[in-house]
Amino acid sequence: MSIRRPDPRGVDTPLEQDPLASAFWIRTFRPEDASAVRELVLGVLEEFGLAPDHAATDVDLSDVERHYQTPGGEFWVVEDGRGRIVGTCGLWPDPEDPARCELRKMYLRPDWRGRGLGKQLLQAALGHARGRGCRTIELETNRAMTAAIGLYRSHGFREIEGETSARCDRRFALDLSG
Repeated sequence: MSIRRPDPRGVDTPLEQDPLASAFWIRTFRPEDASAVRELVLGVLEEFGLAPDHAATDVDLSDVERHYQTPGGEFWVVEDGRGRIVGTCGLWPDPEDPARCELRKMYLRPDWRGRGLGKQLLQAALGHARGRGCRTIELETNRAMTAAIGLYRSHGFREIEGETSARCDRRFALDLSG
């Protein structure tokens, strides 16, 4: 369920005609975002024909604070001017290797792609990773997500070998120590 704030002008302008709907900001996740975040992530997975895995890969959506924020990572949302969550991005710190973190759940609604938001989310994650002393940031993705792969490569990510979760078939890493 998306959060939609009432129009303060007292009119119900269609979203495509509403200047507020094109405004956005990137902010940290709040508990009241949980339902909208799950809806967005599951919707993007469905769009790409990828199955959710509530018992493993997507268990982090059950408690974003515990999986990301409490251990020193972060989870961001993109909120539009009408209060809808239109994007997500998580940085998960590896509890076994403090110098390593993972970029997870970086998704945007289809109508919000191509506006540079993915780049801004990625830059926020890279800045946070560097700030906490991570030397390597890794991610898993699916070959169908070609625009995302292009974004990662443009920021210096290199494809690496290794095991991936069930719905992913590509792994990438970026060396932050240089």
